[in-house]
Formats: sequence, structure tokens, C-alpha cells
Amino acid sequence: MQRRGAVHFHVLLRLDGADPGDKDALVPPPAGITADDLDDAVHVAARQITVSTPPHPDRPDGWPVAWGEQVDVRRVGSGDGDVTDAKVAAYLAKYATKATEVTGHASTRLTSDTIDAYADPDGDHLARLIDACWRLGRPTATRTIGSTARDGDRQGCLDTTANPYAGLRRWAHMLGFGGHFLTKARRYSVTFALLRDTRATYRRAEDNEPADTLTTGTLTYLGAGWRTDGDALLANTAARQRRESRRVGREELAHAAWLTGAAA
Repeated sequence: MQRRGAVHFHVLLRLDGADPGDKDALVPPPAGITADDLDDAVHVAARQITVSTPPHPDRPDGWPVAWGEQVDVRRVGSGDGDVTDAKVAAYLAKYATKATEVTGHASTRLTSDTIDAYADPDGDHLARLIDACWRLGRPTATRTIGSTARDGDRQGCLDTTANPYAGLRRWAHMLGFGGHFLTKARRYSVTFALLRDTRATYRRAEDNEPADTLTTGTLTYLGAGWRTDGDALLANTAARQRRESRRVGREELAHAAWLTGAAA
């Protein structure tokens, strides 16, 4: 996330060759293809790739999305072209922790009760971005003419077509960006499972745990409801008493209002 509130993508590209007999093999690219060719290919792709977003009531044809002019290609490695895992990790580590704090905004997930404290169509840049997320992510179901009722009157029905922009409200506190900070390729990456296993091994070594110690980090669903009939009876009795208390309270307020009106 940039200070100006725009999502800034860093893409690490590696050009490999292809082995027809082993699709998982890592082989060098064909002879004659250089880093300069990969550089040119990135710029050509960035200029040509465009996409139109799904339609929205505010823009029935959707919005066109394309890469901007800021396409900065840099080679990761030394002057002789050597690329090591350490250099790649150092390059990515600089951008792995940036969030909306850099823009000046910090909040938890926004709700209908808290949105007004952050969204303002006439406010500063961040307030307008949050307001746009909340407005575009609003429910877009419309009232249409439906079936005929038994008495002959036309009845309206609700078109509940899903809004493809609904996720903007969920991620309004992130200015609409709900993606993970890191998306990995299937071949050139390290899996999160391997990272977890490595950390677990390191912790065991630090804590001098026996090698056969099993650490379980899995949650299992056991069930819902009350453990015993007595617990259920107490809970239902308390709920019934609460409902009765609220009903009596409403009747008392209505009676008091009637007496006030009659006296006036």
C-alpha cells in the first residue's frame, strides 16, 4: 500500500525453459533469450493487458482496468547476473509488512456503526476512498414486478442477484484491497507448510523438546448446544423470563403514554 492510498504490486519474475518430458523440471531458458528479452516482454504485456470489471448500477458497462505508466523493471542480482535466494528474500522483505498505516489510516474492520467515523464523500483522499468502497459495495438488489397474487394484484419481488463488489465493504478498512500481501507461484516458492514445520523444528531445538514430541495445532468441531438437559432448561427459562420482562415493560410504557395523552 503506497502513501497515496494506491495498491503497489511488486512481481518477481523468473524465466525458465520447458522440458516436454518432465513438466516439473527446472531447466534454463532456450539459448538466445536474455534478461533484456524478459524486460521487453514485461513492458509489452503491461501496455496490452486490459480488463473490464463486472457491471454495477453506478456504471452498467463496468470500469476499464489497465496498468499505468509506472512500470519499473529492475533486475534482482549482481552485475554478473547471479541471483541467490538471499537476494530474492531481501527484495521481497521490504514490502511484506506495508499496510494502510503508511497512508495514515488504521482501523479494524468497519461496520454500519463505525463507517461514518471514517467515510466522507467530501473529506480527504482516504475518507473518499473508504466512502467509495462502502457505496460500491452496498446491496444492489432491486424491486421488480413479480408474480400475480391470488387477489389479482401485482406483487413486487426482490431480485437478489449477488453484487460482485460486495467484498469492498468487508475490506473498506484496507481501502478495498482484500488480497494477501504475497501470492506465490507453484514452482518457484516455499510453501507455508514448510515454513511452519521449520519453525516447529527450531522451537523444539530451542526448548530442548524430545524429537518425538507432537505439537497439535488443529481445531476440531465437537458440536453445538447444551451439555445437559438441565443446562438447556436453565437457559430457556432465563430467555423466556427476559422476553416476558421486555413485553411487560413495553406495555407499561404504552399505558403511561396513553395516560399522558388522556390527561392532556
